[in-house]
Amino acid sequence: MQRASTPPALCDDGGVSDTGIIVVLNGAPRSGKSTIARAVQASFSGTWVNLGVDAFSDYVIPERLRPGIGLRPGAGRPDLEAHVPVLFDALYGAVVALSRRGLGVVVDVGHHDDYSKPIGILGRVAQGMADLPAYLVGVRCPVEVVMARRDAGAQGREDRYVGSDAGGGVPDPVLRWERAVHDPGIYDLEVDTSVLSALECALAIRARLDGGPPRAFRELAGRSGPG
Repeated sequence: MQRASTPPALCDDGGVSDTGIIVVLNGAPRSGKSTIARAVQASFSGTWVNLGVDAFSDYVIPERLRPGIGLRPGAGRPDLEAHVPVLFDALYGAVVALSRRGLGVVVDVGHHDDYSKPIGILGRVAQGMADLPAYLVGVRCPVEVVMARRDAGAQGREDRYVGSDAGGGVPDPVLRWERAVHDPGIYDLEVDTSVLSALECALAIRARLDGGPPRAFRELAGRSGPG
């Protein structure tokens, strides 16, 4: 497969930055973020590093803090919530460091603020991303498709995802993800993995990179105020 040429990061004045491009994929579990991240790595030119919720939770943080940044909406774990801001700071600090070395970074996460009390993680992240070539991509997928993927399981992660309830309905944790993860819905691009393959999503992202500098994180940072 021929690799798609990835444009250099653009500055607002039209100049070229040496900083690597950052693509943040935001969506609910089983929406297809990880497969898009792999498609970006396989199809984009240059070196792309993938950081995200699964790798960070499984291999980086201690077991007592898991799922860490993957803590689901309404989980009712204020003991873990206390660690969420610094864990997100650590994740995005690594993202920025890799980008400043000229590497492309694709991040797969699920941002929400449905904790026992608001934490404001997305606004916090936006403050750090606003002046970087960082694009925020909403990964959407209808809940019925998400449930089919959950019920089918995932190799090596069969015990991670809640499936359909006894009556075949959508359990509350899944509905809470669907309600919370795309709030407020400000993106540079949105893709739907129920109608696009992972490669088609990656190519849509590349086309958006061709289209000019990102805006979403800057707008989110403006809404959240000074950090």
